[in-house]
Amino acid sequence: MPSIDSRVHARKRKGGTEDGNEGTAELSDSENSSRKRVRWDGEVVQFQEETTEEDDEDSSVRDEKVCMAVSCQFGRVGCAYYDPVTCKLLVLEDSQESPHYDLTTMLLEQVDPDVILTTSKAEDNFLEILRNHMDTTGGQFTMRPYKDFIPTRGRDRALSLSLLSELSTDTAPDDDHSSDSGSRSAYDFMRRRKDVNEDPDSQRWNAAIRLANYASVETSPLCMGSVGALLDHLARIRAVGELDDEGIGGLEIRDIECLALNQVMQINADALFSLQIFDVENHASVHSDKTKEGLSIYSIFNSTKTSLGRSMMRQWLLRPSLSLSVINGRHDVVACLNRPDNIITANSLHDQLHGIRNVPRTVEAMKSGKAKVSDWQAIMKFSYVSVLLRDTLAELTHTSGVGFLRKLNDILDDSRYKEIGTAVHSIVDWDESAQAGRVCVRPHIDEELDEMKHLYNGIDEVLVHIADDISADIDPAYAVGLNVVYFPQLAYLICVPILDKWREEGAVEERYGWELQFTTQENAYFKSKEMRDMDNYIGDVHSSIVDKEIEIIQELQEKILTYKDIIGQTCDICAELDCLLAFAAASRIHNFIRPEMSEDTVTHIVQGRHPLHELLVDSFVPNDIDVAGGGCAGSRRPLNEEDESELDSEEELNSVVVCTGANACGKSVYLKQVAVIHYLAQVGCFVPAERATLGIVDKIFTRIQTRESVSKIQSAFMIDLNQVSLALRNCTSRSLILLDEFGKGTKSAGWSSSLVYWLVLLLLICVIKHFVNRGANCPRVLVATHFHDVFRNEILDVEQLPVTFVHMQVLLKSSKGELIAASDSQTGMLAHDESQETGINEDQSEVQVSPKERLTYLFRVQKGLWLHSHAALCAEIFGIPRQVARRAAYVSRLLSQHEIGQLLDEEMDDQERQELSEAEEVCRRFLAWDIAGGAGSEESVKAKLAEVLGKASDAGAGS
Repeated sequence: MPSIDSRVHARKRKGGTEDGNEGTAELSDSENSSRKRVRWDGEVVQFQEETTEEDDEDSSVRDEKVCMAVSCQFGRVGCAYYDPVTCKLLVLEDSQESPHYDLTTMLLEQVDPDVILTTSKAEDNFLEILRNHMDTTGGQFTMRPYKDFIPTRGRDRALSLSLLSELSTDTAPDDDHSSDSGSRSAYDFMRRRKDVNEDPDSQRWNAAIRLANYASVETSPLCMGSVGALLDHLARIRAVGELDDEGIGGLEIRDIECLALNQVMQINADALFSLQIFDVENHASVHSDKTKEGLSIYSIFNSTKTSLGRSMMRQWLLRPSLSLSVINGRHDVVACLNRPDNIITANSLHDQLHGIRNVPRTVEAMKSGKAKVSDWQAIMKFSYVSVLLRDTLAELTHTSGVGFLRKLNDILDDSRYKEIGTAVHSIVDWDESAQAGRVCVRPHIDEELDEMKHLYNGIDEVLVHIADDISADIDPAYAVGLNVVYFPQLAYLICVPILDKWREEGAVEERYGWELQFTTQENAYFKSKEMRDMDNYIGDVHSSIVDKEIEIIQELQEKILTYKDIIGQTCDICAELDCLLAFAAASRIHNFIRPEMSEDTVTHIVQGRHPLHELLVDSFVPNDIDVAGGGCAGSRRPLNEEDESELDSEEELNSVVVCTGANACGKSVYLKQVAVIHYLAQVGCFVPAERATLGIVDKIFTRIQTRESVSKIQSAFMIDLNQVSLALRNCTSRSLILLDEFGKGTKSAGWSSSLVYWLVLLLLICVIKHFVNRGANCPRVLVATHFHDVFRNEILDVEQLPVTFVHMQVLLKSSKGELIAASDSQTGMLAHDESQETGINEDQSEVQVSPKERLTYLFRVQKGLWLHSHAALCAEIFGIPRQVARRAAYVSRLLSQHEIGQLLDEEMDDQERQELSEAEEVCRRFLAWDIAGGAGSEESVKAKLAEVLGKASDAGAGS
C-alpha cells in the first residue's frame, strides 16, 4: 500500500485535518546546516554536503571486489583484471614468464585481487603460486573449466561490451554528410545500411574495429581468454547482486587499458613492505574488519580530495614511471604549484576539487537508468566545479612551459560544462526532489506537467466539496467522519470510519451502491459512482505526474550522455591534478627539492633524508651517497661549488657500496632512504635532499625485513635466500638492490663458530663478487653487514676490489666524558685498547651504563671500514648488567680468534691444571723424539717411550 506521503485526504473535521499534500516544506536548522550554497547564473543553488555521500561512495567501492583472471601455458602468461573504482578493464598481453614465476608474483602483489580466476589447464607450479597467494591474503581462488578461457569465446564476450559496440552520438557522422558529399567513411557506409546501434552486424563490426584501438589483445590468446572469463564472471555477479540480467553489455566498463611493464618500475611486496610505502593497520576491535593507513609514504602524501585521486595516487605509488618525459612533466607541475606566487592559487584548486565525485560511475548509473537525486547533484556540481577550476587555473603564473597545465586548461576551456550545468539546473527541482526522494521537474518546463501538478496540488478543495455533497445524501451514521481520499494507483475512494455494528457483525455493510475495496482497523474504503467518474475524468494524477517527469528526465539524461567522453576525460585529468597538488603540498611542508633526472645509471644525493624517520626524531642527520651502475662505474661524481659532501669528489664511483658500523647506528635507515628518494622521484614527487642527480631505476629489490609466517614452510634464512635469489635472477644495470644484514636470521641459533656461519659469510662474499664481475651489467648495490670476518681474515681484497666502503661514525667516551676513540675519516678504523671493551680484568660488578654515556652515535657517513659492532656497549646502554655484557664480548672475541680452548681453561682447578701441564710435557718430549734417526731394537724403543712418558725406572723392570 502507498505510504501516507503518497496519498491525499480531504475532509476537514473537528479533530483536525489529514493532509498528505506534497508541497515544498520549510527546511529545519539541521537541514539548512547540511546544505551548501553556490551561485549559478546569478541564482543561488543549494546542494547537500558531499561528505556523507563520498563516504558512502568509498564504502560501496570497497565492498566491490577486485577480480582478476589469469592464465599461464607454455612459459607465457596473460591476464586481465577489473578496477571497480575507475570502472576500467586492465589487460596484460601475453608475456614471457620466468621459471620461478616472478612476473606472476609481481602482478599478484601489485594488483592484490580479491578473486582469482584461472583455467584448469594452467601449469601446476603456476596454480600453486596462485593458491598460496590467495591463502595468505584471504582471497577467493577459483578454477574454471578450460572452455571459459578459449580465446575465440573471449573475443566474442569482449565484442559484446557496450563500450565497443555502441557508438556515441558525436562519433558517428552527421546526416548532412551523406553520400551526396562524396564521403567514403566506413561509418557512413555502415550507417546507410542500418542504424549502428540496432543492427547486430554493425555493432559487431564496430566493436572489432574499436577493440584493436584499445589494446593489441587479438594476438594474445591467453590474454583474450582471460578477458572472456573475467567478463563472464562479472556478468554473473551483477545478475545475482542486482537482479539484472543484461549480460556482458550491461557491465560498467568505461575504458580498456594495457599494462605496459616496460614503462613502470617493478617492485615486489617485500620491497614495498621494507620501504614502508603502504602500512595497513587493523582496527583495534577484533570484531571489526576495517583498516586504516598507518605511518607510510602513502599516508604523508595522500591529501587527495577525490576518490579518483586516491585511486590514482595508489596506482602511481604501485607503479613508478620509467619515462623521463612523464617524470619531468610531473616535476614541472609540482615546481610550478610550489612557486611562492602560486601557493594560494594551488590551495584554492585543491579545495575546489573536493566537489568532484566519481562522476564516471554516475554516468554509468545513468546509462542503466539507476541515477538517484545525489547522482544528478554530482553532475551539477561537477559542471560548476569545472567552470570554477578553469577560472582559478587562469590565476596561476609561469605556466607556459608546463605541458600538463596547458592540457588541463584546454580541456576545461569548454562551453559544454556550462551547457551541462545549465541543462540540469534548469530542469531538476532540487527542493521537491529532496522531499519526494526522486528526481522532480521544475515548473514551466512542460505545460501539461504544470497542469497536472496544479490539479494535484489543488485537489484538496475538490475532494472536500465532493465529500460534503456525498455526506448530505446519506445516513448521518455514515456521514460522520466521512472523507474522500486519493491513493496513487488506486485513485479516488470514500473513507468511512468502522461502525460499531460492523465490528459486532464481523462484516462491513455495503449501501448506496458502494463497493467495498479494503478495510483497516479504523476505516473502510469504498468505490462509488462518483469515485468512478472522477477516475475517468480526473484520472490517477500522481502516476501521470511521475510518468511525465520520467519522460522529461529521460530526455535530459540522453542529452547528458552525449557528453560522457568529455566528462570522463575531465575526471581523469582532475584526478591527476589532485595527485600533483598533493605532491606539491607534501613537498612544501617537508622541505623537499626537485631532483635532476638522468639517463645515466648514477645516484648522487647530497644531504639526503628519510621522509618517515625524520618525522619521528627531534633531529635527523642527513647523509650523502654516490653510486653508479655498471655502465657508469669508474666515472667521477658531478662537481659543484656548493658541494660540501663528506665523500671524496675526486674518487671514481663504484657500483657496490658496503656500509659497516656499530649496532643501531643508522645503517638500515641510510640504505632505505636511498631507495625511497629514487622511488619518490620516479613517482613524480620532489625528494628529501639538498641536491640529487638520479638515474632511472627499473627495479628495486630488497633484503631488509624477513616476514616470517606459519603459512610459509620456510625458515628465516630460507626467506632471505629467496629474496637474494630474486634479485640475482632479475636485476639489470638499471636496478637498485639493498642487502641489509644478509644471513642475520640464522645467528640466533648460536652457531657462529660452525661451518654454517662460514657458509653464510661466503655466500655474502660470492654475491658481492658476482655483482662486481658483471661489469657493465652490474646494478647499483648497497650492502650493510656485521660479518667483519670478511675483512679481518682478508677473505675479501678490500684494496683491489672496486667497492666503496663507508661506515656510520660513532664516538667512544669514558664515564667521565673523556674521548676514548673516534672513527678515522681516512681509514674508518678505531684506534683504542679493546680491553676497555672486552677485557675481563676490570670490575664486573652489576653497574648499568646510562644511555649515551659511553657510546655516542653521530649517524654520519664516513669513508672506510668499521670493524666493531660494539654490541656489548649497546647492551650496557639498554640495561644489560655490565658483567654479562663484558663476558659476552670476551667470549665473542675468543670465538672469532679461534681460541675457544681458553674458555675450557677457566673452568679447571689446580689439580686439573697440573695434569694438563704434565700431559703437555709428554707431548713436547714425544714431538722432540727423532724416531727416524734413533730407531733401534724393540727394547730401545720401549725404553725411549718410557722416557717420554716419564717412566724410565719402571721400563727396565717391565721389559
